[in-house]
Amino acid sequence: MDVKRDVQFGVRRVLRAGLLVAGVASLAGMASLPLLGCSKSSAPGQAGAGADGAASGTPGAMMAMPAGDASPFSVKGAALPVDVERFPSKLAALAWETRVMEQPSAAAGSKMLGYVRAGGVVAAAAAGVKGDGCKGEWRGVAPVGFVCIEAGNATLDLEATMVKALATRPDTTARLPYMYGIVRRPGPIYARLPTRAEAEAAEPGLDARMKAWLVEGGEDGAGFRADYWLRGKTDAAATPSPADLWASQASREVPDWLAGSKFPPGNLSTLRHGDDLVVGETKHHNGFALSGTAVVDGRRYGITTDLLVFPIDRMRPIEGSAFHGYRVPEDVEFPFALVRRDGASAYTMHGGKMVKARDVPRRAAIPLTGKQRFVDAVLHFQTTDGLWLSDRYVSRVDGVKKMPKWANDGERWIDVSIGKQVLMAYDGTKPAYVTLVSTGEAGLEDPETSKATARGIFRIHTKHLTTTMASKVVGEEFELKDIPYVQYFEEGYALHAAYWHDDFGTPRSHGCINLAPEDARWLFAWTEPQLPEGWHGVRKALRGSVVFIHP
Repeated sequence: MDVKRDVQFGVRRVLRAGLLVAGVASLAGMASLPLLGCSKSSAPGQAGAGADGAASGTPGAMMAMPAGDASPFSVKGAALPVDVERFPSKLAALAWETRVMEQPSAAAGSKMLGYVRAGGVVAAAAAGVKGDGCKGEWRGVAPVGFVCIEAGNATLDLEATMVKALATRPDTTARLPYMYGIVRRPGPIYARLPTRAEAEAAEPGLDARMKAWLVEGGEDGAGFRADYWLRGKTDAAATPSPADLWASQASREVPDWLAGSKFPPGNLSTLRHGDDLVVGETKHHNGFALSGTAVVDGRRYGITTDLLVFPIDRMRPIEGSAFHGYRVPEDVEFPFALVRRDGASAYTMHGGKMVKARDVPRRAAIPLTGKQRFVDAVLHFQTTDGLWLSDRYVSRVDGVKKMPKWANDGERWIDVSIGKQVLMAYDGTKPAYVTLVSTGEAGLEDPETSKATARGIFRIHTKHLTTTMASKVVGEEFELKDIPYVQYFEEGYALHAAYWHDDFGTPRSHGCINLAPEDARWLFAWTEPQLPEGWHGVRKALRGSVVFIHP
C-alpha cells in the first residue's frame, strides 16, 4: 500500500509543513460536544460479551486470542513525568471541566491546553500568581499550564467534599475506567439517594416491579452479574444478594456525603433545581458511567460520575468486549489474515473447487504464504498450512510498502483501512499493533451525506479520557455517558472505545472509529498528545499522531 494515494469525499485539508492536516476544533467546544452522527448502536451489548475466542481443534498455524487474556500493553507510565521540585504542592478540580490555560490568564491570548475533571488532583507549584479572569490566584500545574484557584473551579483543600465525593478516579488499568450500565427499564434520575417511601412515590408500583425483577432470569434479571456493581468494595464477598437486601430494607455502603438524605456537592450535571428529588427521566438504551453504588432501604443505586443517582435494577451491567488485537511481530508476522466475521471456514483445493476443511474462529490471526487466487469470482488467500480463506470473511494484512515522510521521521501513526476494517499502529516505519475496528456504517460512501468515516490524512488534536456522546436526531436518539479513550482527529470524528457492542470487524458506527476497549485503552496511551497525570483532557493542535484513513 502506498499512503501517497489520492484522498477524496469532502476531507477538509490544510497544507502545513508538507503534511495534510485536518482543521482543528477548539477543546472548549469539544470537551462536552454532543457528537451528532458519530457513533451509536441500536442494539447495545451485554456484560461479558467478549471475543469469540479460539475453538477447540484450531490448527497450529491459526492464532486466536485466549479468552480473558490480559491486554498486551500497559498504560502505566504513559503520563508525562512530574517534576516534584517545580510542583511540590497539589490542587483539586471542583468543576466538571477545570481548564488548564497556557498562561495565567483567561484572556483570548491564553490558549486552553486541556482540563482536569472534578475530583481530579494534579501536582501544582508552591505559590500562585495574579492574572486576568480569576478571582483568586493562578497556580502552575504539571507538566505545563495554569489553573485558576477560586470557588467552584479548583482548591488546595484536598479534604473538600467534592474531592472526597469523587475520590474514585477512572481506572486506566481496567478494561473500562468506570462501571457502566445500559438502561433497560426507563425511570427517574434522582438528585440524591431516595428513601424507599420517596422511591415508591416517584415510581408507582415499585414493590411489584422489584419482586418481578428479583425472580426474572436472563441478562435483565437481578441475578445477572450482581457482583459487577460491587467494583471497589472491600467487603464484596459478604454483600447479601439483591433479594436479601430488598427483604431486609437495610442501608449500607452509603458515603458520608450522601448519608441522611444529603444532596451531593455542587451541580456537575446542571440538572438539579433547588431541592427537587427527581431531576430527569432516562430513555431506553441510555448509557451511564458509575463511580460507585450504595444501598438505601434494601435497594441498590448507582452513583454517576456527575453525582446523580439511578437505580441499578433499571440497568444491565456492561463490561465491554474482551477482544483485543495483536502485537507485530511478537504475535504475528506479515502477511496474515484477520477473521472479520462469524461463519468463516478454511478450504482445501480439489479440482479447482474449494472443499471445506474446518471452521475458523472469528478474530483469529492466520499466517499467509502471500499467494492468492480467485475461485468462482471470490478472492482466496493461502495459509501457511496450505489451506485457503475467503476474503468475504477475512482481511489480508500487509505492511505499508512505501513509507510516508512522518514515518521516516520516526513519528508514531495510525493506518485505518475502511474496506478491511483493520487498524495498524506504526512506530515510525516499524509496525507495532494491529486490530479490527468498526468504522462508519455507510462504508465508502460520501461522509458529507452519509454515516461514513472521513477519509484522508489527519492529526489527533484533542483527547478525552472519557466524554459523553449523544444524538437528538428523531428516531435515532441516544446518550452514552463517559465513552472511554476518545481521540478527535477531524471535526466530530474520533477514535474511541465502544462498550455497547462487540462487532469489531463490521462497519456500524455513525462515522467514528469504534475500538474494543482494550485496544482503545492502549492506543490512547500510545499516541500523541500524551495525557498528563491527573488531567482528563488534552489538546495539541497540529502536532498529534497522524491518522491515515483510506479505502
